[in-house]
Amino acid sequence: MALVLSVTSATSVVGVDVSNWSGDVDWESAAGSGAAFAYVQATEGANYVNPRFAAQFNGAGAAGLIRGAYHFAQPHESTGAKQADYFVAHGGRWTNDGTTLPGVLDLEDNPYKAKNGKDSCYGLTQDEEVAWITDFTRRYRARTGRDAIIYTTTSWWQTCTGDSKAFGHNPLWLASWAAKPGTLPASWKRYTFWQSTDKGPIVGGQNAFNGTASQLRALASPPGKVVFAAKVAGRTKYTLLVGNSGKNPLTKVKVTGKSFGGLKFAKVGRYCKASGTAVVCTIPTLKAGTYVTLKFLARPTGHGPYGIRFAAPGAKVTVKAR
Repeated sequence: MALVLSVTSATSVVGVDVSNWSGDVDWESAAGSGAAFAYVQATEGANYVNPRFAAQFNGAGAAGLIRGAYHFAQPHESTGAKQADYFVAHGGRWTNDGTTLPGVLDLEDNPYKAKNGKDSCYGLTQDEEVAWITDFTRRYRARTGRDAIIYTTTSWWQTCTGDSKAFGHNPLWLASWAAKPGTLPASWKRYTFWQSTDKGPIVGGQNAFNGTASQLRALASPPGKVVFAAKVAGRTKYTLLVGNSGKNPLTKVKVTGKSFGGLKFAKVGRYCKASGTAVVCTIPTLKAGTYVTLKFLARPTGHGPYGIRFAAPGAKVTVKAR
């Protein structure tokens, strides 16, 4: 990841990313040139900390930029969970202050091939690479409550993960040095950040946030939070209230349900599809402070006790018939 100031257009929400190699950054100048956000390298692998991290991170904040930290992955050195822990311990934690962006996992071509003798994928197979990324992102979410942003190129992703489709819940920072973003890695239908060159007119390349300034601030704010309330009438009528107790809207909220005791789904309401003892519901949008009512009609076929276990990211509830 190169030192970057994004100046893609007069209407873009643009920013910078820096590392120790960037030296002392004139943050007031960056802000004056239109930078709205900054990402600062915190760590690399499991044994390197940017010695300028505190000065760069705090300097960006003092200049009024929304900022975050990034970790340069070395998948061959240690587990994803270990590197996530190292990242969080040395600057990568997320703070609920409205000005800290989620951390970034920087995945790109191995720059140390001559030194470590590994290929572009750090000597990992595609399955091993996917497992490593899963290990990192799960641990980062467990430690911070946020989904790590993934910085990568389409070429690296296709070559090293087999174009995995498993990480759509992690925002994408696309590195594509061209006039247009081009084809995205298979996990994503849209990018959140785009680095269009590695060299720019002021401090590096060009980077842009794919949204408005208010949406960038929302990314730095606490995410929405799914909450459940459930009830049952008799043994056949089940109702689930799915609410958002957070401060920001949620999109594509996936709710799964699994019945037990010989209970089978007979009819389901809007947003839901059922088959036998399983149901999946996808709520397109759930605004902050609102809830959606999901209704299910079930048919007892066994001896009970009957009920349904519902789950969504960050929420679980079991409702039992009496």
